[in-house]
Amino acid sequence: MSNTSVQFEKIISQCRDLFGKKLQDYGAAWRVLRPSSITDQIYIKVNRIRTLQMTDVKMVDESEEDEFIAIVNYSIIGLIQLEKGLSNDFNENKEEILSLYDKYAYEAQALMERKNHDYGEAWRDMRISSITDLIYQKVLRTKQIEDNQGKTIVSEGLDANYFDMLNYAVFCLIKFSEQKNKFEPKTI
Repeated sequence: MSNTSVQFEKIISQCRDLFGKKLQDYGAAWRVLRPSSITDQIYIKVNRIRTLQMTDVKMVDESEEDEFIAIVNYSIIGLIQLEKGLSNDFNENKEEILSLYDKYAYEAQALMERKNHDYGEAWRDMRISSITDLIYQKVLRTKQIEDNQGKTIVSEGLDANYFDMLNYAVFCLIKFSEQKNKFEPKTI
């Protein structure tokens, strides 16, 4: 599992790098979004991934990996919004935002390590398409919880679903990185 933790940190570093660059370009414009809007952004991303996986036709030049990175970042944005609430001022302190990003990435990694211990890293034997379906299921559950004004009877709350979507997306990104490392060009 230590290899998974190293891979997780590498993927999160790549996601954070893009997040930081977008934070520099746009500021924290996403601070105006309600959690339901963030969930819908994740829905758009995972729905596109599923469409690509089922049709093998891509008309926009963004890869599945790009969409999984977006799911990681939107999940962390969702967690930040749950903590801070929405704001009409998106000129936030960038260091504070990046600190919150790191906090939630660390919490996600700790959760992943606990679950990987208990589940024996079962995700490693799963297909990327199956993990995508789990993200899709989690986003639909999240939408339902939001439609219920956050009230649940026996289910985990919004934050747990954001953490799961984040970790599932990281698993997919790890699997993509492993596939690329195994690729050996044929010599003719």
